[in-house]
Amino acid sequence: MDGYYAFMLVATAFVLMMTVPALALFYGGMSRSKSVLNMMMMSFVAAAIVGILYVAVGWSMGFGGDGTLFANPFELLWLDGVTTDSYIFVMFQMTFAIITTALISGAVADRMKFSAWVVFVPIWALVVYFPLAHMVFSCTDDSLICGRIGAQDYAGGTAVHINAGVAGLVLAVLLGKRLGFGKEPMRPHNLTLTMLGAGMLWLGWYGFNVGSIVFTGETDEANVAQFMSETGRTFANTTLATFAAILAWLLVERLLHGKATSLGAASGIVAGLVAITPAAGAVDIGGAVAIGAVAGALCAWAVGWKFKLGYDDSLDVVGVHLVGGLVGTVLIGFFSTAEGAGGVDGLFYGGGAGSLVDQVLGALVAIAYSGVLTAVIALAIKFTIGLRIPEESEVEGIDLDQHGESAYDLHTSLSSGGKTGLLAPSTKTEGANA
Repeated sequence: MDGYYAFMLVATAFVLMMTVPALALFYGGMSRSKSVLNMMMMSFVAAAIVGILYVAVGWSMGFGGDGTLFANPFELLWLDGVTTDSYIFVMFQMTFAIITTALISGAVADRMKFSAWVVFVPIWALVVYFPLAHMVFSCTDDSLICGRIGAQDYAGGTAVHINAGVAGLVLAVLLGKRLGFGKEPMRPHNLTLTMLGAGMLWLGWYGFNVGSIVFTGETDEANVAQFMSETGRTFANTTLATFAAILAWLLVERLLHGKATSLGAASGIVAGLVAITPAAGAVDIGGAVAIGAVAGALCAWAVGWKFKLGYDDSLDVVGVHLVGGLVGTVLIGFFSTAEGAGGVDGLFYGGGAGSLVDQVLGALVAIAYSGVLTAVIALAIKFTIGLRIPEESEVEGIDLDQHGESAYDLHTSLSSGGKTGLLAPSTKTEGANA
């Protein structure tokens, strides 16, 4: 058991790293230079708010007892009655709540009020994420998606990625398009940051998927052997699905646009990881490669939908997380094996269409639940404190407007001739502004 707790400590730290700093770097690099600090701040503040809220009521709502949608929020209020040796499992699930909420921010880059985000985050976590986490992860007989429907979701295809993708789509539509969307170039300002963030997300994802293995605590030989087998399966599947997704994304990108880009490689990493998340323990290696390849190809195509359909999903939360989450969740119905964690054969392994139906129903419940309630929350904020910054502030840049800061102090550097401190020439000196 000591080794298992050490394993879970590392897994939990890895998943927390996925938000701060990995997601902050990934999204920050994809943003424009006048928006990068705000983008990163949205991840950091989401971590702080959701982390405290999860300990207060989130754990109780998710794992406090039976319930179709959620458990009693007050049963384990502030972890009352939870033994300290269980805190590591609380912290592990807390990091899932944090990353899910932070993922949404990529859809609203450049234009959402920071105050609106600070209000949206705790309400959304309480009303949308905590109940969906109970439906999926609690897996009691009463919990809707795992228990009553019977859909498999190893580490969060529905509760995390479909949930965040739908919420991002709703917010993007209600906020409206960025000024100049579809007319002006809105390129990532620092792809080095994005590539670094993608690499850190990949590393953290091993905590996400492999850490989701449930060990009962019985240390008999058979149980330990099963734990080791599942560890190897999820680690290998996570790795190989990601490899396949990178290659598929770059191939589609090359066919559609004539270039294979670094942004495409970084996005392919995330698409593959998203898709294998619900299926990591359910499929064999062949299934993992197939899921990764399908996700990489479909997500590379899907990120262009926003221009055709007219919604401004700034950093492709819909194209990657919603589409990738759907791919991974639904394809379990085809590629699941009875040797996997769920013990169910999918359609391609002679199990019939039953598993596929369960997976589709589970995905539809997540879409409907997240979509409707996110819209209610966002509309309430829109008609009270407002969702969007003024147009002139958007032109100037959300970093300056909302935080009074700039990521790159280019004006000072240029006006001082590239010198700083005591060596910088006085503004009264001849040639100072040359």
